[in-house]
Amino acid sequence: MERRVLTLDEAALRRRTSIKWRLHGPDVLPLWVAEMDAVPAPAVTDELARIARDGDLGYPVTRPYTEAGAALYAEWGTQVEISLARPVADVMAGVRAGLAALTGPDDPVYITVPVYPPFHAVVHELGRRLVPVPLSPAGRLDCAALDAAFAEHGRGALLLSNPHNPTGTVPTREELTQVALAAERRGVRIVSDEIHAPLVLPGASFTPLLSLPEAQSGMTVFSPAKGWNLAGAKAAVIFGGSQAADAVRALPPGLEYTTSHVGVRLHTAALLAGRDWLADLVHDLDANRTLLAQLLAEHLPDVSWLPVEATYLAWLDCARLDLGTDPAAHFRDVARVALTPGPPFGDGEGYARLNFATSPAILTEAIERMAASLQARRE
Repeated sequence: MERRVLTLDEAALRRRTSIKWRLHGPDVLPLWVAEMDAVPAPAVTDELARIARDGDLGYPVTRPYTEAGAALYAEWGTQVEISLARPVADVMAGVRAGLAALTGPDDPVYITVPVYPPFHAVVHELGRRLVPVPLSPAGRLDCAALDAAFAEHGRGALLLSNPHNPTGTVPTREELTQVALAAERRGVRIVSDEIHAPLVLPGASFTPLLSLPEAQSGMTVFSPAKGWNLAGAKAAVIFGGSQAADAVRALPPGLEYTTSHVGVRLHTAALLAGRDWLADLVHDLDANRTLLAQLLAEHLPDVSWLPVEATYLAWLDCARLDLGTDPAAHFRDVARVALTPGPPFGDGEGYARLNFATSPAILTEAIERMAASLQARRE
């Protein structure tokens, strides 16, 4: 299937100065950090050129950004209240602020493991009590396990990744409703990181947390940074539910001044005029999902995974390869392919996360290198 966005060759990509391309040596293919090998949306490059041409590098006006984010949620069938929205530097800053507003010192914060390593870190930094709750064997929310944890540890907050990083699962409305009901019953309020929502692939549909009547005491944190590959242009929005006015009032008053004017402008351009590019990207990611399944079946049959429903991150179970708790170390050092190690996600020993948002040529070469490294090990 012809790619429309994920078309850059390795020579072009190695001119980049981001950490993805500079952390490892020039002989390493980097399929680790969540950055895509894509050209930006035309609306983004046009706005960036205008900013440079006009010297428009001052302080941000954030209302249009917040309204553009709210409009996207409306398309997802969710009415968020602008009066309960706060711009913030990035999603993790929003998660931190939301958890601080909803919990007190040593309160439990529940996370569903394996999950994005900064979730673990932010709970410890806030002085809250981390309570990891495993996902189901299919990588999905386990409502019964969460309810049991709520009953044991008490009132606090549940930090969700929706869609989930690293498994790529998208909670269904039924799954989210059951979790929200359990949380409401136990006095647990929810913070939902929905940064990957624009990257739901064919076959699944996204349910915003705040579309649920049972979750209106919670908060959502959203940014176009992942969907439009704008991690280097920081901005995000916290949306409070209709029953979260107390938490919104408890947020630090100067949050909007932590946003980047350039980030706000580029994100707004993406939201308002970058939808065709996003559709092309989702097309390419769907094609790469199929390609990755074929490559793994052909070259790495002992690696198992659940083909993702969203994101461009594949959670690879490498336990049968006998590479120890951190198989990413072998693939980096021997195959010269950089993956993200599994253990920091929690419940991730024997796993590695692979970023497949790249060209078919680079993805194919990476899997072939990984397979060759295992063959050499056996010989």
